[in-house]
Amino acid sequence: MHIADVTMFYAPASGGVRTYLDAKHRRLANRPGTTCSLLIPGPQPFTDEGIYQVPSPPLPFSQGYRFPLRKRGWERELVRLAPDIIEAGDPYVTGWAALDAGRRLDVPVVGFYHSDLPRLISNRVGLGSDRLVGRYVRRLYRQFDQVLAPSRVMAERLARIGVERVAVQPLGVDLESFHPRYRDPELRTRLGLDDDTRLMIFVGRGSREKNLHDLLTMARQLGKGYHLLLVGPNMPHQVPDNVSVIDRYTPTEEVAGWLASSDVLVHAGTQETFGLVALEAMACGIPVVAARAGALTENVPLGCGLLSEPHSPTDMARAIRELFDNHDAASTGRHARRYVERHHDWDIVIDGLCSHYRRLTHSSVGTREAQQGPQHG
Repeated sequence: MHIADVTMFYAPASGGVRTYLDAKHRRLANRPGTTCSLLIPGPQPFTDEGIYQVPSPPLPFSQGYRFPLRKRGWERELVRLAPDIIEAGDPYVTGWAALDAGRRLDVPVVGFYHSDLPRLISNRVGLGSDRLVGRYVRRLYRQFDQVLAPSRVMAERLARIGVERVAVQPLGVDLESFHPRYRDPELRTRLGLDDDTRLMIFVGRGSREKNLHDLLTMARQLGKGYHLLLVGPNMPHQVPDNVSVIDRYTPTEEVAGWLASSDVLVHAGTQETFGLVALEAMACGIPVVAARAGALTENVPLGCGLLSEPHSPTDMARAIRELFDNHDAASTGRHARRYVERHHDWDIVIDGLCSHYRRLTHSSVGTREAQQGPQHG
């Protein structure tokens, strides 16, 4: 089986989509009888080990992203590669190119709905735009042979706007890259903390939907004995005394070290489509305290942490105190690690993906044979 992925969400500082695609292609490349191709935007045509760059202009102020403007080059490259199945990873030009190439090749096309586009646009443009964008999403995603959503909450949102043939396909975690063994006993010393201080951490982009102001208010309310570490680009700089900031993109091995060396991940985001960092923290052996909203409700199950009221720093502070006063936080972290091992190992995720692919390709072959009718010699 030849699988071709196509997306614009692939840049040096990319988030969950690139993590998913890289992990997927590393593992599929080792499976007998499987060929993988990945089409991404680039400054010029370039090919390297199954990755194909399609020329696309840079998107200003976007940390290296490029935005394809014409679908013809993408469609032409997909047709040339002639895969057995195509997966589109964004709802823009490349998604439409994937559909056109699928029709020309007569192969199934999957749309992976990684981002909640209506909510994303309304956050930036304002309320009222979500209905218009919802109609666009419905028009595009109803044309795919299968739509995959990373969480139940995303699948339900698609169903509400009229998208059918949606299946939940959770993402995975690299259990070797994110592991409790990367705990650094010197971290507290470098941050100037004593052994009794509870170290809370958040890792991600400092975008508005992460609600970092709620985390800062929470840290201020908790006060002495608690310290918050913010790691990632575009972080705030005016912070309470018990907050430290690492305002830059951080490679995986460094992120794993920060997570494994902390006591709890805190996450105030209410619009997460999957919330991969929560699972990465759990894989590092620490519990999670998160807002009871979006996909975090699914990905922080009972025994792996606590959930708090959305947009409530006071209730999140209460949950943090409860975690350390009424629970064994270290034991909760160990349980969280076991949960991720059982449900989010990338090999388990890839098995689920391949079951979708096999069903779609077999169905496609059967449909073509039925349309052609009996063959006589």
